[in-house]
Amino acid sequence: MGDSGVRIDGNTLRLPGGVAVRFVRTLRLPETGTHPLPPGLGEFPVRRVADYPDTVPEAWRARGGVLLPVYLREAMWLSFGGTTQPAALQVGVGKVCAVSGEPWSDRLSGKPQNYVVLPRQPWLDGINSGKGTVRQFVAVPLGLGATVEGQVTGEEVWGGVQLQSFPLTDAELAKWREEEHRRAERARAASAQVGGYGGAVPMAPMAMPGPSAPAGAAGPQRSGAAMGLGVGGAMRQEVYRDDRPLTAWAERPAGRVFVHLVTPPEWRRITGEAPPPSPVDRAAYTRAGLPWFDYFDQDAEDLAPTDPLTAVQPVGDWLGDDHEPWQAPSPGQVKPLTGKPVEDGDW
Repeated sequence: MGDSGVRIDGNTLRLPGGVAVRFVRTLRLPETGTHPLPPGLGEFPVRRVADYPDTVPEAWRARGGVLLPVYLREAMWLSFGGTTQPAALQVGVGKVCAVSGEPWSDRLSGKPQNYVVLPRQPWLDGINSGKGTVRQFVAVPLGLGATVEGQVTGEEVWGGVQLQSFPLTDAELAKWREEEHRRAERARAASAQVGGYGGAVPMAPMAMPGPSAPAGAAGPQRSGAAMGLGVGGAMRQEVYRDDRPLTAWAERPAGRVFVHLVTPPEWRRITGEAPPPSPVDRAAYTRAGLPWFDYFDQDAEDLAPTDPLTAVQPVGDWLGDDHEPWQAPSPGQVKPLTGKPVEDGDW
């Protein structure tokens, strides 16, 4: 076990190569229909497993990484805002690739593509279901078979989320930096001619994480109330095809991290901190007039769906129907959009 090259900056995971990842709380969508993108409702707090050796389960100490609290059936999305240079990022859900549905691998693959390309991919809200949609990430406990891992592999061994970053090769990175320099020079020249500044791209609102309490005293070891990710409703979001050859990327990952998902009671027991408040009520959110988002990159190509992921059923098929009434957004609410080292372990 050693340094994974990953750092925590606030609640942002920073992987080698300039990759930034945040886990964002959001509204859970109905499991029927296709919806616009719900915005962020605050970041999940993230803590290092190594900081709680006396209260985390033994298996988690062996895997290293970080942990975050999530409620049953709570939805999340991954934000890659703040990524500073091109990178290929693999995203696993229970060590099943969220892009291809294939088993976790320490190598990049193009057929099928098993990674997202940053910073072109600004976020990922769920597993790739193809045809311009994803199925929303929704938290469920292990042991029911409702996770993507359980449905694709027939077992629920890992849970959580796995991240692995691959930078450009040295030659490709130098080429990209030269192109960025030329682009910046052209932008400065154009700005000088018109005497103005470019507009900022609007981002989803982010709430600040809740207050924390001091860590509690060590308690008895437990197996832990481990959680994994299943799927919920569909939303309009493309997973972009890489327009570079695989040879543009490093052959081996520069860094990786295992993200453990825990129930709020276990979070309080392990860390001594209060978990975030329960997920927001859908109807109250819509009545407040808060925005939804629609994002499209006309120069990018969407990845086709893969057989393993198209067969994944929503969590409602496993946990029962959700009887909370859905309040659809009005048309005007949908907005178009053009630390310390984290220890790695055995997983």
